[in-house]
Amino acid sequence: MTGLPPLSAPVLDWILRAEELSRQLPALGSTDLAVRRRAAHELSDRLAVEFMEPAPAGVDVHDLRIAGGPRPLRARRYRAADAEGALPTMLWLHGGGWIGGTIDEIVNDRLCTDRALRSGVQMISLEYSLAPEHPFPAAVEDATSALADLRLRAEEIGIDASRLGIGGNSAGATIAASAALRERDAGRPLLHQTLEVLPAALRPIGASFDRHRRASGMIGAEQLTEQYRAGAPMSEASPLDAPDHRALAPALILVAEFDPLRDGAIAYAHALEAAGVPVVLRIGEGHVHGSPGITRWQGARDWRDVLVAEVAAAYSVPDSPTT
Repeated sequence: MTGLPPLSAPVLDWILRAEELSRQLPALGSTDLAVRRRAAHELSDRLAVEFMEPAPAGVDVHDLRIAGGPRPLRARRYRAADAEGALPTMLWLHGGGWIGGTIDEIVNDRLCTDRALRSGVQMISLEYSLAPEHPFPAAVEDATSALADLRLRAEEIGIDASRLGIGGNSAGATIAASAALRERDAGRPLLHQTLEVLPAALRPIGASFDRHRRASGMIGAEQLTEQYRAGAPMSEASPLDAPDHRALAPALILVAEFDPLRDGAIAYAHALEAAGVPVVLRIGEGHVHGSPGITRWQGARDWRDVLVAEVAAAYSVPDSPTT
């Protein structure tokens, strides 16, 4: 197909199906933000039903209220049903381009369920504030407030506070990386950060940015970054542009080969390494920005297995069931 890199058939099918379904959802172009978000949620769920494996059994899922920035926020806890006592825990931030996404999307629910079971790490998925109503730093402040609340309520929620980390997918990974910077500055060390298909810079980085836009559905991505940043200094809102990366939490950075954000994420991995931060960088060959979620495809299951094995090792989970 014109404008697409050489992709495996399952990834190509997913891209073309997303384009087909998008044409059936004219509300995606609505000027009413609430209408547009509902349509995006429907598109995401329809794709997930077709292209994802069902959530596995053996995970207890509970809704929580977590302290956010100015107000409590919804969250969802994923914990292996046979787990006992305090567990290593990751605060998870969903994707959605900073202006959308929710913990209620099927893709987020299934990924968190599966990863919690396979890694042995308890996942707490946060319904953070969205731009443009709540631009930077609102979502980052939600994340840091949530981390403080999780530390305070560790015994109640079953958290090993000495093994508390953060992670996110896409826009959520940007928020996670920014929150990790703030936690370091505040003297509140995190165990680890998991940054999946990370928008490391709120500006174009490298040749990948223009080369792989259609494959990853990122035509007009600059508008999203501007709505999120809302004029904030790059040094504050863009993790790659932070003035100091020293003493950050160790990082797992997962990059898709055909992602416009690939070069920026790799640059962030190199910046952390140069600052002495332990980094594991994994590049998913044949992947586009959203394809790690199409788990009916073996390539996405391979990505998952890499992620859960690295997370289990980072959080020191013995004998984690990673297959």
